Amino acid sequence: MSQDMIDALVFLAWLVGAAAFVLGLHQMNSPATARRGNQLSAAGMTLAVIATFLWLLSRPGGLSVTAIAIIVGGFVIGGGLGLWMARRVAMTAMPQLVSLFNAVGGGAAALVAIDDYVHIVGTPELVVATAIFVVLGAVIGSVTFSGSLIASGKLQGLVPGQPITFPGSRLVTALTALAAAAGLVVLVLPAGGLLALTPEIQLAVLGLIVVAALIFGITLVLPIGGADMPVVISLLNSFTGTAAAMAGFVVGNPVLIIAGALVGASGAILTKLMADAMNRSILNIMVGGFGTGDSGGPAGPGGAGGDVRAIGIDDAAIQLAYAQKVIIVPGYGLAVAQAQHACRELADLLEARGVEVSYAIHPVAGRMPGHMNVLLAEANVPYPQLKEMDEVNPEFDRTDVALVVGANDVTNPAARSNPQSPIYGMPILDVDHARSIIVIKRSMRPGYAGIDNELYMDSKTGMLFADAREGLQQLVAAVKLV
Repeated sequence: MSQDMIDALVFLAWLVGAAAFVLGLHQMNSPATARRGNQLSAAGMTLAVIATFLWLLSRPGGLSVTAIAIIVGGFVIGGGLGLWMARRVAMTAMPQLVSLFNAVGGGAAALVAIDDYVHIVGTPELVVATAIFVVLGAVIGSVTFSGSLIASGKLQGLVPGQPITFPGSRLVTALTALAAAAGLVVLVLPAGGLLALTPEIQLAVLGLIVVAALIFGITLVLPIGGADMPVVISLLNSFTGTAAAMAGFVVGNPVLIIAGALVGASGAILTKLMADAMNRSILNIMVGGFGTGDSGGPAGPGGAGGDVRAIGIDDAAIQLAYAQKVIIVPGYGLAVAQAQHACRELADLLEARGVEVSYAIHPVAGRMPGHMNVLLAEANVPYPQLKEMDEVNPEFDRTDVALVVGANDVTNPAARSNPQSPIYGMPILDVDHARSIIVIKRSMRPGYAGIDNELYMDSKTGMLFADAREGLQQLVAAVKLV
């Protein structure tokens, strides 16, 4: 087979792979087709990788035995490690895993850009366009790598979840950004013949740019609190895609360009939508320092102004057992307590008694986009029962009991009624419209915004002070006796 024929077949395979990415992404719009969309996208990537490997083998000179061993070894080690982690990780730790994958993707894109620059610096191949793509890939990839590691550490508890700042931290962030931008200019000028620099100096400048970008990623994410992680993860995912697209331009691979552009664009759109759901700008989130961070405390009342009404397990069980319609509102507290299975057991028990049960999902509930959906899916909660905010809010008016498990700021009526509140204007779940409200919470400590939840002082609200999983398990036992 001629080289031209092989090239044509490889480009056709790349085109099919790119089409699979687009169709797969489209199918992820619906929970019913999301699994198939993910499989289709994975198949497209597999086809593209195999076609690229065979294409490299067919090129004049081919690949050395060492290169083949490195590539195959990378497939086996990376694929095996990824498969092991994906199968082993608990759904409650999925945000951390996603952050780690973002870090790996960004770091890989940066390394591709750096390696390419090392090989072409000082040669006629280093033109202005290539220099721009190389530096952007290295910068964006490095920022994603370090920033994602910090985000993962915050989610895992290895790094404190509250905003972390130090004197001059924002100045450091600004200076590292300026250093990276200045380095970009310095490296582009020699490529255009406007500045004479030796290859050694250009490589040194690239090294300084990478170091500045790594520091920038750290100082960018440290001041951001744990409850803003859904937006941060989405933004870093967009960065990963953008870095991959830059790497695609560097190595001249259209599949990498298309895949990276899709991830970058979809991640950017999702970031904007989630910021809107919090009624905050992306800039405001990235500046950080908002609220008090994740807070915990011993079970029991205390820590909030106003009067609250505590209820016992039996009272809560009677309300739920004799209701006609119940809406469960899950939040991060449910994820931390790993209470999704107990929640599903309670819902099944209520449905067996003829109660209509559904789940209200706020866009920023949890620690990553879709966290509550994934968590409840692990407990085999039927997807039709999961209702997004705009769909479920009109139903609260005809709901007998709203059961809030671990959600705080996303249920606070102050977002509608108090212009002085830091969350004023944020779309919330209209839990206070239900006829009766039960809140399972360990204490009365405020949520991430650092303010009391007016819902807890509502005369219709009963506070069930308990760990989410223990409280739900006790409710299951009590409902069986009603």
